[in-house]
Amino acid sequence: MTKQRKKFDTSFKLEVVRMIQEQGLSAQHVSQSMGIGQTAIRRWVTQYKAEQSGQRGIGNPLTAEQQRVRQLEQENRRLRMDVDILKKASAFFARELK
Repeated sequence: MTKQRKKFDTSFKLEVVRMIQEQGLSAQHVSQSMGIGQTAIRRWVTQYKAEQSGQRGIGNPLTAEQQRVRQLEQENRRLRMDVDILKKASAFFARELK
């Protein structure tokens, strides 16, 4: 029997990180009181610190700003692929018309 992995939304993760950062609670204390693994909490704190220092961080972004940056990066990649396809298609049809 495999254990189901719990999923937490971004606002919950941010609240846990703020409990540790602002209230000075330990990851162990928060882990025990909320029934969350210490590893997950430490990962969220690391992610939050990375985002606050302007780095990309690991995993899904926690802050709205980083979520927007990731969304724009994905859109940028998609648009670049579209442009490449259009360039190839226009070159192909230019040769066909000659």
